[in-house]
Amino acid sequence: MAAYSRAQLLLLLSSVCLCSFGSVLGLKAASGPAELHNPPVLRPADPPAKDAPAAAAAGASQPRRATGWKLSEEEACREDLTRLCPKHTWTNNLAVLECLQDRKELLWNYKLNLTTDPKFESVAMEICKSTITEIKECNEVERGRGYLVSCLVDHRVNISEYQCNQYITKMTSIIFSDYRLICGFMDKCKEDINSLRCGSINIGHKDIHSQGEVIACLEKALVREVEQQDRAHPIKEECQKAILRVAELSSDDFHLDRHLYFSCRDDRERFCQNIQAGEGKVYKCLFNHKFEEAMSEKCRDALTTRQKLISQDYRVSYSLAKACKLDLRKQRCSLDTSLPRAREARLSYLLLCLEASVHRGHPVSGECQGEMLDYRRMLMEDFSLSPEIVLHCRTEIEAHVCQNALQTLIQSADPGGDYRIDRALNEACESVIQTACKHIRNGDPMILSCLMEHLYTEKMVEDCEHRLLELQYFISRDWKLDPILYKKCQADAARLCHTHGWNETNEVMPPGAVFSCLYRHAYRTEEQGRRLSRDCKVEVQRILHQRALDVKLDPELQKRCMTDLGKWCSEKTDAGQELECLQDHLEDLVSGCKDVVGNLTELESEDIQIDALLIRACEPVIQAHCHDVADNQIDTGDLMECLVQNKHQKEMNDKCAVGVTHFQLIQMKDFRFSYKFKMACKEDVLRLCPNIKKKVDVVICLSTTVRNDTLQEAREQRVSLKCRKQLRVEELEMSEDIRLEPELYEPCKSDIKCCCLKEQKKQLSQRCHQRIFRLQEVEMSDPELDYQLMRVCKQMIKRFCTEADARNVLQCLKQNKNSELMDPKCKQMITKRQITQNTDYRLNPVLRKACRADIPKFCQSILNKASEDGELEGQVIACLKLKYADQRLSSDCEDQIRVILQESALDYRLDRQLQMHCSEEISRLCAEEAAAQEQTGQVEECLKVNLLKIRQEACKKEVLNMLKESKADIFVDPVLHTACALDLKHHCAAITPGRGRQMSCLMEALQDKRVRLQPECKKRLQDRIDMWSYAAKVAPAEGFSDLAVQVMTSPSKNYILFMIALSVCVLFLVGLLCGRITKRVTRELKDR
Repeated sequence: MAAYSRAQLLLLLSSVCLCSFGSVLGLKAASGPAELHNPPVLRPADPPAKDAPAAAAAGASQPRRATGWKLSEEEACREDLTRLCPKHTWTNNLAVLECLQDRKELLWNYKLNLTTDPKFESVAMEICKSTITEIKECNEVERGRGYLVSCLVDHRVNISEYQCNQYITKMTSIIFSDYRLICGFMDKCKEDINSLRCGSINIGHKDIHSQGEVIACLEKALVREVEQQDRAHPIKEECQKAILRVAELSSDDFHLDRHLYFSCRDDRERFCQNIQAGEGKVYKCLFNHKFEEAMSEKCRDALTTRQKLISQDYRVSYSLAKACKLDLRKQRCSLDTSLPRAREARLSYLLLCLEASVHRGHPVSGECQGEMLDYRRMLMEDFSLSPEIVLHCRTEIEAHVCQNALQTLIQSADPGGDYRIDRALNEACESVIQTACKHIRNGDPMILSCLMEHLYTEKMVEDCEHRLLELQYFISRDWKLDPILYKKCQADAARLCHTHGWNETNEVMPPGAVFSCLYRHAYRTEEQGRRLSRDCKVEVQRILHQRALDVKLDPELQKRCMTDLGKWCSEKTDAGQELECLQDHLEDLVSGCKDVVGNLTELESEDIQIDALLIRACEPVIQAHCHDVADNQIDTGDLMECLVQNKHQKEMNDKCAVGVTHFQLIQMKDFRFSYKFKMACKEDVLRLCPNIKKKVDVVICLSTTVRNDTLQEAREQRVSLKCRKQLRVEELEMSEDIRLEPELYEPCKSDIKCCCLKEQKKQLSQRCHQRIFRLQEVEMSDPELDYQLMRVCKQMIKRFCTEADARNVLQCLKQNKNSELMDPKCKQMITKRQITQNTDYRLNPVLRKACRADIPKFCQSILNKASEDGELEGQVIACLKLKYADQRLSSDCEDQIRVILQESALDYRLDRQLQMHCSEEISRLCAEEAAAQEQTGQVEECLKVNLLKIRQEACKKEVLNMLKESKADIFVDPVLHTACALDLKHHCAAITPGRGRQMSCLMEALQDKRVRLQPECKKRLQDRIDMWSYAAKVAPAEGFSDLAVQVMTSPSKNYILFMIALSVCVLFLVGLLCGRITKRVTRELKDR
């Protein structure tokens, strides 16, 4: 109670003293305003007047200075109080004093005396006795110079005694009204104030508010010096410490920062009216509204200066220092003065230290984390608060040192841990988060990952896209800024990449190189060893998928390919186009860029999901046909293979088709870009095809090796089985698109525009024609490489040819072509392939093998005229047909020619010679039959019936050959065979087909009057006999061999042979008789 009474006495004494000064002030005012500028003053260093307490006592003895007297009742003060001070403060003399401070020099003199008066110091010693004892610094200060009160003000946070706290709080508001009242401040900063022209240290020189402006001037000068904008007037070290100490002491109550208080009074009423002063709450409220349009520029500048001081010394923030005090000590985050730039990096250093503790899983109080969040957001909102950025980025924002400074800022703010720190990002992406990421808890690090997954989608808005890429640019350059990646891969990075702590640097393994190290180990096989943990690999894959969205998110790619991007891809600015452009120009890139793009493409071949844009475009196809492969976490090229196989499904859209084709084209540049092919054939390539890199060349090399081994019937294939299987896949993919075969695409590039290459070969250039012929030769020998055939007839192959060998698929389809179950589209495709095969025997591998001895024997003259890369237009097959009619072919060749004759008898288009020479005659004489396209031999029958009307000799000859062929086999004449089917069954069932035997049987039946043939069969047979007779007249035998053939193939062969034999016998008998007569005559002559 004694202490309390003493305090009340002190407050009363203060009021009395102030009143006496007020009286003097009133007298001065009455005598004239000029006298106000030169009141009697005391310098801070001077001792207090000896009669000061006496004067106070004298004043107290006057009646109107009795207890309960109010300063507001003084006439001299009433006008100022009414104009300047809120009404609720009028009853409290100290509150009035606080309101009127810096208004009049007389008040300042009084306050100076108040801080230096031994009586007040003795009161402080009595009220704060135990506190002074506890605070060592205050217990040791010199008495009588006002240092004790200033020391207690400095340590007011540690004062627990209520009365002492109340006393020091009031004294604080008085002391901070002028820098000269702060203990030792003027002594330390006197020279700097003068050199910086921050104002005179002489009393009376400045206007009202001037003393707060002096400190503000020094603070701004300190900030400029740190940012190296002002090197002409360096501030002394002791003054710098004093400035930061003043800022620290004024950190709890914004009234104590006089410059900021007067600059932001209106803004405080506008934005923070309901915020109670104390504990830095008003500061934080004003910081949060700093960029509001209604915020005054003067207040914004004052707040920025305050924030810059905080960035130099975290203790200038009362709330941060208080909330994190224990955590800083616990996590050993004390300031390290040995660090370079220790002062300008203090806030960043401490934030990094605490964030490192959080990332390592060490406990940091929630209150401290909340404060960290606020100041991380503050650093993100205003780059000027980071001295490094202002220092290094002033000239060129893209300079390397500037990027390092920005990287340090991002690491300090750590927006990857909580996206809300970046207010611009938070506001821009709010709608996207609410729609696309609403399932994720607010503030969760996965929000950023979710936003990246929706980058370049319909849900993403443009502003959010820009902000997100800006942030990801820096996160991608330091793996630690992705908290999920860091958490999952911290152990792997330490084990495999020799990394240190979260906020520790490593020159051997800088942050940007750690992720490269991780993904190199992520895709290692078990044999290669030292692989990542499963959780870490999943995160590495996630990051790779996100980085593929934009070149700027891949630091290594952007660094090494900047020149090439400008040279080749300046117009490719849409999502994903830059990387595609670099891949397209792979051969033209500089070596460093070429290596990076090659490695990335090789990685994509193993895990195509890295190409997130392609995966999004192909989502319908993946869900319909490839979901099992896509769900597999370990992708080994299966997904891309599935997409290629389903490239023509109805779910395939244009974007997906273009993306898949582009990747196939890129794979052609290097066999390493095809993961499965690389893994299956790597050893074979090194052994059999060294120094070859292009995939197409490697495939040709290996395919040639396999073919040669097969033709030569080698004991053991030089290409391994697993490589041969994958080689088949690659060959099939290459056959799907002409662009995947550069050797074909280049010579045919100009021809593609005008026509379909295979169907309009006559219109092609010579080089292209040759390439197409070679391609068809390969496809016919291996139908699986015929992409169109395999695609159109896919279901029919499953139905009819499941057990057939892959190389005999076309042969199987041809055999089932006329089945009722055959799909019309597939049947049409088979017919096209048959037409192609009949243009040249080399395109029919089965015929070529069966007739390999007959062709050079009978058709050598044709071969001599042929070129290696050009079709023979069916000449060899026509030659073989004639020999078939002459029954001179080997049995195997005869079987194959019979099949061809039977097929071409039903469809004239399969007879290349007939189609070439009779196209005009067919149009003139058989237009209706040709238009019907019934493939029942009606066109051939029409030509036979109209044989006498045919004008062109070449066509007539072909029709006559057709008639000749039909004599050899009734199956070659489908119309006659259909008409005589029953008669063949009844009268010639025992006759073996072929060599004209069944035809001879029918002819004999026709001549036998006892046999009754079907009327239609009889009519057709008679017509054929007439045609054959006409043919014999028009086309007589050209030699003895032809004559013999005609006799042997004639239906009257036996009769003709009998007559020939009879003629020979008669001639023989005539010869014998003539010989005897000749000998008798000769003997008679001798006898003479």
